[in-house]
Formats: sequence, structure tokens, C-alpha cells
Amino acid sequence: MTTAGDATGDGGAVVDLDERGWPLRATRDGPRPVPPPGLLDHFAARLTPPSWATDVVVYVHGWQTSRTSSRQAVAELLGLVERQLARRPGLYPRLGGAGGRGFAPWPVLVRWPSRSLPSLGGYRRIRDRAHAMSTQGHAAHVVGQLLGYLDARRGDPRRPPVLAGRGGQRLHLVGHSFGCRLLCEAVQWAAAPPGGTLGWSTPAPPGRPFTVDSMLLFQMAAPRDAFAATFTRLAGAPLRGPVVATYAQGDRATGFWHLRAEKRAGIGHAGIGTAPAPVSGIRMRGTDDAYPLAVLDHRFVSVDASHVFVRGRGPAGAHSDHLRPESAHLLLSLADHSR
Repeated sequence: MTTAGDATGDGGAVVDLDERGWPLRATRDGPRPVPPPGLLDHFAARLTPPSWATDVVVYVHGWQTSRTSSRQAVAELLGLVERQLARRPGLYPRLGGAGGRGFAPWPVLVRWPSRSLPSLGGYRRIRDRAHAMSTQGHAAHVVGQLLGYLDARRGDPRRPPVLAGRGGQRLHLVGHSFGCRLLCEAVQWAAAPPGGTLGWSTPAPPGRPFTVDSMLLFQMAAPRDAFAATFTRLAGAPLRGPVVATYAQGDRATGFWHLRAEKRAGIGHAGIGTAPAPVSGIRMRGTDDAYPLAVLDHRFVSVDASHVFVRGRGPAGAHSDHLRPESAHLLLSLADHSR
């Protein structure tokens, strides 16, 4: 992957944000903020998916993730995806099965300063930072712009941003931990009449042929009622496919620490609670067990991964055990149903 300060290569792109949620560019003197007048051109010039890509995967990492480990996480997730598709192509008929057009994802990694001491104070610090970056800072606006500029067919880069991909390429959002909050705020910021693809049941109004196809949130660090109390506009946002959130009882970061920091368990430990639309609860499936469209075709899907995400020691427990073949299977299933 290249940084957002360089020309984007076929391996994907990296966008670095500072503590205010503003993008950084590479200079001879190290990372420096992108000048505000050049933000739109900065994204328009650097975030163009290559023609070979069938899907764009935007990944926002979470708590206690270094610059290096965030790159490794994206590479590992897409490696798991590649191996799962090669092993069981028949589970994804529109991707790898007979007549499928394949799945060639192009990753965009959004990095932000998420390191802290592994303590209650550290958890609160990063929780407050993630919230401030989106509500008082620029993260929601910037990530919303970033998602908009993934549409390489836009004629005028200064038109109002929409969450769209170019020429039939699907766009999938993947977050982990506090990174899920940044994605949710960005989608809310860009809220507009939703567009559509051919797969999901949500009606597609004319004039918007494409929009975000899915949002997959691993171990989200937010209260169980976050979608009903904070991210209330997601129901009307430009999100075509479902909001899918995993949870696991072994996740101590969103269980033990979240409970003490916010007086209630988080989504990553106990699943989605209340939301603006009914929440469908399912169990994470094995890599040989297909997800039918009817199972995932809901606005909010809460996935119990307690039997899968079990590895991890220390204060966070299984909070970062989401890089599993079962996770790749879920992402591939969402991509397949978006066709």
C-alpha cells in the first residue's frame, strides 16, 4: 500500500489522519496536514480505484493499533478472503462460482492515532478521541469525502460527495473497535437519498446507480443503543446493504473496560441492542456454511461470534480476534449478495 501523499498504486492506499481527524501528507520533513484548499484535489487525484478492481474495501482500525499492525491487519483479512474464495468458490456464485466475475478487492486503509496504555484511563482516552475526531474535529467530513472520491467517474471533483464506487465496482466498509465509530459518523455526515445495486431489497431511487454496498463492523466499541441514540441517521444514509456487527463474550475491551468506562456493555461484547429498525440476530457461520440472502438482508444484523473470536489475553481479551476465516466468509457473502 502507498500513503495518501503518494500516487496510489495497485496495492491500495493508506490515508493517515491526525488527532483532529485531518488528513496528513508525506513531506521531506515527515507527515504534515494537507492544506484545506487542496483537500478535494488531494483525494480526487489519489483515491481512484484501478480498473482491475471489482470491489473497494475501506478499512478503519481500532484501539491499540500501530501503523505497522494496521497494514498487517488489512493484508491478513484480504489474504483470508482470497484463500476462502479459492477453497469454496461455490458458496459465492456471483464471485467465484460458475459464471462469477471474480472478486478483486482494492483496499483503502484509514489510519488514526489509537495507541494508549492498556488501562481504563487509556480506553477512555481513545474513546474520547474517536468521538471528538468525528464530532468536534474533521474525521466524519474527511472520511465522508474520501468515500465520495472513490467514484472515479465523477466529472467535477467539487460536486457534493456521495458514497459511490466507479463503473460497477462495489464499495464495502469494514471497521474494527473504535474505527467503527468513525465509519458510522462518516456515513451519517454524507446522509442523502440512498442509491442501489441489484442485490439488496432496499429500493433504489433513480439518478443514483450505486452506493455503499455493506458495512461490516467487527467488535464495535460503542454502547448497545448507539444506533438508536447516536447514529440515528444511518437508516436514511447512502448505505445500500446491511449494517452487520459482530460480538463475542470473550471481548473484554468492550465488556469489562467498556462497562467501567460507560456503565454498560458495548456492542462488541453483547451485540446490537436497540436501533432505528428491527435487529436481526444470527450466529456466525462456519466457512463451509453459506449465508442465504434472507439471513443478511436486513438493515441491522447482529452476529454472535462468541464461539469463533476466543483468542486473546490481557485487558482486551478476544477484542482483536476478528481476523479469522469465518470473518472472510462473512465479508465474501456480503460482497456476493451485493451483486
